[in-house]
Amino acid sequence: MNRLLTHATVITMNPDRDILEDAAIYIQDDRIQDIGATTTLLPKYPDCEQMDCRDRVIMPGMVNTHTHLFQTLLKGLGDDRVLKDWFCGMTGPSAVHLTPEDCYAAACHGCVESIKSGTTTVVDFMYAHPRGQLTEAVIQAFQATGIRGIVARGYLTQGVELGVPAPLIEPIDQALSDACDLMDQYNQPGARVQVGLAPCMIWSVDRETLDKTRQLASDRRALITIHIAETPLEIENSLQRFGMRDLQYLQSIDFLGADVLAVHCVYCEASDLPILQRHNVKVSHNPCSNMYLASGFAPIPQMLRAGVTVGLACDGPASNNNSNMIQTLKFGALIHKGYHRDPTIITAEKVLEMATIEGARAIGLDHDIGSIEPGKKADLVVLNFDNVFVTPVHSPVSSLVYAALGNEPETVLVDGQVVMRDRQVQTVSETEVMQASQHAANELARRAGTDRFKQRPWRS
Repeated sequence: MNRLLTHATVITMNPDRDILEDAAIYIQDDRIQDIGATTTLLPKYPDCEQMDCRDRVIMPGMVNTHTHLFQTLLKGLGDDRVLKDWFCGMTGPSAVHLTPEDCYAAACHGCVESIKSGTTTVVDFMYAHPRGQLTEAVIQAFQATGIRGIVARGYLTQGVELGVPAPLIEPIDQALSDACDLMDQYNQPGARVQVGLAPCMIWSVDRETLDKTRQLASDRRALITIHIAETPLEIENSLQRFGMRDLQYLQSIDFLGADVLAVHCVYCEASDLPILQRHNVKVSHNPCSNMYLASGFAPIPQMLRAGVTVGLACDGPASNNNSNMIQTLKFGALIHKGYHRDPTIITAEKVLEMATIEGARAIGLDHDIGSIEPGKKADLVVLNFDNVFVTPVHSPVSSLVYAALGNEPETVLVDGQVVMRDRQVQTVSETEVMQASQHAANELARRAGTDRFKQRPWRS
């Protein structure tokens, strides 16, 4: 279907970062074909469906470069813990009991959250595989909701002595065989949903896992994503096992490359930044979870000055606790201002870049998404700033980053198809999604024994 969106303020995120007033966007099938003044485009395309976007702002769909959607079922169960206690005491034991039905319900809910808050592309780091068909369930949720994304088939191949539940440990050949089967099925040219690889973190994998991951990713041209330097544990474990920090070790075994998305990087030091830049490694910045788990503050301003590509992310809903990228925008700017006592160190414009065009570049899709330009995919978000919290509006970018709550997206298109209209998702029933995820969450907590965390005594 061909569509013309008219009379909008358009935040293009193009190379000149143009913001166009009373502009129109012409969409043919799944791509943007023309952008210009509404008065110019209306007579050019008289025979297409028109969508009046008067008093609306249109922006590129945001890119959430890192999440764990199965954790949608775990919201609120891991509060007030550092990462190791959070994983070993709640998240890992819960993951042991996951079923395909759980993963589908959780991923559908997370995708709906994402769409409703302006995200059109998600990278899901699916590392929990106590049984088969779990990654397939996440992919099916992507397909059902209409969102774009990369489902990274993750794996843990060691770490029982550090608290990884034994049922989550997989032989690497088994994990990669499954990944190959998924790539054969889904990694077709132009596919909306594709499959990547996700060795979890340095203390949960061995050299063989890393070598075989590197080889397969090179052979299949697939994205690799891995947690890097998230807490002191990663650094200490790597120093003990390899005599060097995790990023330095990955460089030493020729693991790094432009297809690697390094997640968190909180404890990266100045000596790590040239490694990231030299190998064109991309970084996923997760400000909310880094604060929620008291992990610390990633040196994002320094990375940006070093020329490292940085995307933005929510992280899993058990350490955030939602999939709302609009909320993450504000955190992504403010924590660095406060930490460095410099109000200019991360601007509203920069953090929006990280959520759009830089996020797209971080996952190798900047040729297709991340900005509103002719020839790119029609992944668009129509925002209505119609609430008292975001108005009055002087600058749409400032209002989006610093004032918006997350319910401002009114209409969302992916591949030119309307997946949300008038704030109602069109592809699945929101009510049924919420009912299914609540039921799955209750049953998973009961099976895993984490229902005891639901009610905690308050202490002053």
